[in-house]
Amino acid sequence: MNRHERTRVKPCFRVFSWFKFVWAIELFLILTLVAQLASPVFARTNFSPRDHAFLEDLERRSFQYFWEQGATPTGLVLDRTRTTGEPADEAHRTIGSIAATGFGLTALCIAADRRWIRREQARERIRTTLRFFADRALQEHGWFYHWMDVNTGERKWNSELSSIDTALLLAGMLTARQYFRDDAEIVRLADRIYERIDFPWMLNGHPTLLSMGWHPETGFIKSRWDDYSEHMILYLMAIGSRTHPIPPAAWYAWKRNWNEYAGYRYVGKTPLFTYQYSHAWIDFRGRREIKQDRIDYFQNSIKATLAHRQFCINLAGEFPAYGPNVWGISASDSVNGYVAWGGPPRHPAIDGTVVPYASAGSLMFVPRLALAVLKTLRTKWGPEIYGRYGFADAFNPNTGWVARDVIGIDLGITVLSVENSRTANLWRWFMKNPEITRALALAGLKPYRRFGVR
Repeated sequence: MNRHERTRVKPCFRVFSWFKFVWAIELFLILTLVAQLASPVFARTNFSPRDHAFLEDLERRSFQYFWEQGATPTGLVLDRTRTTGEPADEAHRTIGSIAATGFGLTALCIAADRRWIRREQARERIRTTLRFFADRALQEHGWFYHWMDVNTGERKWNSELSSIDTALLLAGMLTARQYFRDDAEIVRLADRIYERIDFPWMLNGHPTLLSMGWHPETGFIKSRWDDYSEHMILYLMAIGSRTHPIPPAAWYAWKRNWNEYAGYRYVGKTPLFTYQYSHAWIDFRGRREIKQDRIDYFQNSIKATLAHRQFCINLAGEFPAYGPNVWGISASDSVNGYVAWGGPPRHPAIDGTVVPYASAGSLMFVPRLALAVLKTLRTKWGPEIYGRYGFADAFNPNTGWVARDVIGIDLGITVLSVENSRTANLWRWFMKNPEITRALALAGLKPYRRFGVR
């Protein structure tokens, strides 16, 4: 080959090398996408049309509770009612829950997006609620009472100004602020309510740990949010506040109490709902702490859910109804009243009761495993436990006992988790709140790359 021939070959070789480079990049992206789609995080989008139809029915029935039981002058949502929609006992008949109201505000956005109700209907209900909390609801330093009369807003049961319940209420307001961001009144009222909350006041003199609440008769509750629980959303709202923030160091002040069961190691020894509530709004996928144990809390909730599933399977020798497709124990009604039970470790009151929202709230973590439970429950026990608002709060397949009531917060986590498992829309809406993204950055919850996450 002479010099002129070699000169003619060089450009061709460069083109061939460039195509190899592009091909390698494309192959890498394809393999990454395949790995992501095969992971538990992305598997949620692979429901079949029949699965979507099942989940649509469950989600819509559960939403119906908030539509029917939130039609009050204040916008407050009832804490509970009968599974049939009839009023609960006299003691609960007018008791509203601010946490259930936060779930309800979020559910209204989902319902409007799915066209179960008209967008204007959702908008007007949200305005009613925000007007009440901005102008008429009893509050101290911006914090609200846990229980209120749905008609008058009167404080009920000598309840506390609740830090976590106020946070869950605010989560619904911030969801509405983003979903209806074209509505100046909704944005203005949500801003006003958030900016009024004095988060440092709830520290009660402690540099970093928030109190669980305050009573006008006795002052601050001595217990603080000082180990793993449902409080992550509360701390992030406090850190991200534009007007009354607490130090970012507060995120690392609460204890990471490790738990181990059936080969799973994760933070927390609390009922399953504590691994669900904050995640219903905050998209922790693909984030981990940059300090201490560098915990990925989304993966932590997956591990806690899988450990709980195995825990229930291991109880089958004592309670034969439990198994791979029948599991889930979390705070709920029981034959002996309301119990904050769960495991591992085992709560002493466990008696074989199944709590459907425990698996429904896990759909955003283990979609296929949780869906298998919900389909089994409906197929096997049918109208005994599934009705106007979806699943009854709890039932005991070993004894035939079924809860008479449904509970707002349990139906709320059902709606939110189902929606995230199907579309991730709620995560997309909520994560547009600048206070939340700022708080995640300040707390050092940073995105990171690995197969199976983003």
